[in-house]
Amino acid sequence: YELHRLVYYDIKNAYKLPSQLVVRAISKVAESYKVDRTCIHEFDRHGSIIYDQRILSFKGLDSVSMNTLHGRIRIPIVFGEYQKQKLSRVHGQADLLLKNGTFYLAVVVDLPEEPEYEAIDYIGIDLGVKNIATTSDGRNYSGDTIRKKRITTAKHRNRLQKRGTRSAKRRLKKISGKEKRFQRSVNHDISKEIVAEAKGTGRGVALEDLCNINQKTVVRHNQRYIRMSWAFNQLRQYINYKAGVSGVPVAVVNPYNTSRECPGCHTINKRTDRTGTHSDVFNADIVAKQTMSPRSI
Repeated sequence: YELHRLVYYDIKNAYKLPSQLVVRAISKVAESYKVDRTCIHEFDRHGSIIYDQRILSFKGLDSVSMNTLHGRIRIPIVFGEYQKQKLSRVHGQADLLLKNGTFYLAVVVDLPEEPEYEAIDYIGIDLGVKNIATTSDGRNYSGDTIRKKRITTAKHRNRLQKRGTRSAKRRLKKISGKEKRFQRSVNHDISKEIVAEAKGTGRGVALEDLCNINQKTVVRHNQRYIRMSWAFNQLRQYINYKAGVSGVPVAVVNPYNTSRECPGCHTINKRTDRTGTHSDVFNADIVAKQTMSPRSI
């Protein structure tokens, strides 16, 4: 609010902006500096713009009314069948984005959440690079498909970058984000299956707290790309929000020694292929998922 009082009239008089657009510009700067105040922030000329209910309104299913530098304009919009079903739940503000020459509206949708039930048990989920997720029910979601896609995309991108021609640059622009979109789709499918299984059996979901794991561990140079491309936090966020909508309890457990603790006698063994006093040999992922379930209760 103090920043608003200091600069509102100066911005409005200098750039001749409508009042609410000045308010949204000041708010964007303030939100950015809340994250980091140690440096000067620079904003892209074609960066996103936040629109609220005062300067944006939907006009049926085919157009939207938006306030611009030249007054109100009505713009036709296109969206899929899934988005049409959620249009009545639009709530709050929307972000106007420019991506590859096309404008997009990122709209906030208010989904009603079911009341959280009391879980009779928890499904332990061990997150990994080779196996994206391994559940305590024995379900294994392999990461081979994503790994092969990542390697293929990286090689293709390197070839185009070395070529450096105009056509190669156009191709690089076209394939940009393709790997991320594929990984996002896979994570959506995995999280949907895990939450559906938990709700159908009256159980909750137990996840490892892997925050700052890339700062805590060291990997070889040739494995850094794979490690830094590991979207474990994205999968965790998808599970959290899908579970919230479905009323499924989610517990976060300490991952320390989950792959070394025996699920039977709870002794710790530094060998990840054998645990405790038992003679059975287990895979580290299997041990971790079985150990996480009791930790979450």
